[in-house]
Amino acid sequence: MNVAFFLLPKQEVAYVYSDFTIRQALEKMRFHRYTSIPVVDRDGAYQGTLGEGDLLWHIFDSKGTAEELGRMPLSDVKRYRHHDPILINANIEDLFSHASDQNFVPVVDDEGRFIGIIRRREIMNELTSQYKSKSSN
Repeated sequence: MNVAFFLLPKQEVAYVYSDFTIRQALEKMRFHRYTSIPVVDRDGAYQGTLGEGDLLWHIFDSKGTAEELGRMPLSDVKRYRHHDPILINANIEDLFSHASDQNFVPVVDDEGRFIGIIRRREIMNELTSQYKSKSSN
């Protein structure tokens, strides 16, 4: 089985640009009800994953007003967990090892461009389906 089988393509994924402000990121995360979201630069390169915890710690450690914090660029926010992406041609074992530690796995092409995510939910659903079909035989 190829990891592309599980891919949710970029056009169906909510993500933020690295030049967004904290407010823009929070608004997008709130709208989609996400606790973490991929960060991509304007050329499409994957830059990492931004989590609510990253934003909360940044706000907690900052001295600015809410308005000032909202205008700060995401580049000012320290990320505490790095979600390594996998290549689209990665083997399934790499996918499983990444998915065990995070809710989604970012997927990039050979040039590091973000092409989508693989959600742990889809992996679990597929494995459950396979298990059920083997159990019924």
